[in-house]
Amino acid sequence: MSSSPDILLYQSPNGQTQLEVHLQNETVWLTQAQMAGLFGRDQGVISRHLKNIFISGELEEESSTQKLQVTPLSIAEGVATSSMQKMHKTSGGRPVSYYNLDAIISVGYRVNSIKGTQFRKWATSILRQYLVEGYALNERRLRESTRQLNDLKRLVKLQAEIATKQELTAGQSDALLRVLGDYAHALDVLDQYDHQRLRVQGTATEEPFELTYEAGLEAVDSLREQFGGSVLFGREKDASFQSSVRSIYQSFGGEDLYPSVEEKAANLLYFVVKNHSFSDGNKRIAAFLFVWFLDRNQCLYKPDGSRRLADNALVALTLLIAESKPEDKDTMVTLVVNLINQDN
Repeated sequence: MSSSPDILLYQSPNGQTQLEVHLQNETVWLTQAQMAGLFGRDQGVISRHLKNIFISGELEEESSTQKLQVTPLSIAEGVATSSMQKMHKTSGGRPVSYYNLDAIISVGYRVNSIKGTQFRKWATSILRQYLVEGYALNERRLRESTRQLNDLKRLVKLQAEIATKQELTAGQSDALLRVLGDYAHALDVLDQYDHQRLRVQGTATEEPFELTYEAGLEAVDSLREQFGGSVLFGREKDASFQSSVRSIYQSFGGEDLYPSVEEKAANLLYFVVKNHSFSDGNKRIAAFLFVWFLDRNQCLYKPDGSRRLADNALVALTLLIAESKPEDKDTMVTLVVNLINQDN
């Protein structure tokens, strides 16, 4: 299950109550105000019961509560009308306390056991569905990554056999070693993916440049002026580009969801490709902003002066993201991060 919160819509059996429910860390979360609406009681009553629950030791407040400062994004992750939407940091206001399913059920037993039971059944069903779907998705990914890894291993093995069985010139040997060296990191990435160990690593946390919506539009304008294109190139269709820029600076519980330059860049690439914010040129704009953002944060080049990601690899990744499914978002982003991190 994703580490960032999803939003699901709960509707009571009689249809009179509708709530936006946070789903994160294998449980659901509601505010006191939402619980008051769910159980048909005053918020002060809910607050008093929660206080007694924590004081009595029935539940631990720290593990049952978390702060969340969010506003909804309409299509910040390529999901325009789905009931599942990501959340991001607001520009102001105080964080709101959210309470997990255990706390919600404990309050429900005290104020309205019938409605509490109805909500518990719904939440349990949703959580079970997420776990089953997550397991099935991991199984499919494992089979596919195993096939890819085996294909690549066979290719590297063939190259090694050529090196040992044939007499190569010095130039040929050097070229072959370069090819094998280029494959080494790719093999490692695939091996981590194969064993479900692909994680964000080797990234930079210092960010000399912070992207703003206005700066992003200026960059798009410069791209239009430099390379031309149709009159529709870079023309915004809606407010989703602004949401895309804001979304890379999301936070949850006071911590950045994307703490490194590479994670922000990878998510920016994903959001701009998927949101189709412009009438024309979305993929070109996404790739340009990705490279521009890395360059402004001094993360585009290796110590030897070469780029961390070759041009043809950037094209392939952009097209791969464009064709990917929304549920593969985290995988796509993590893959991009591992191909531009400091290990390359």
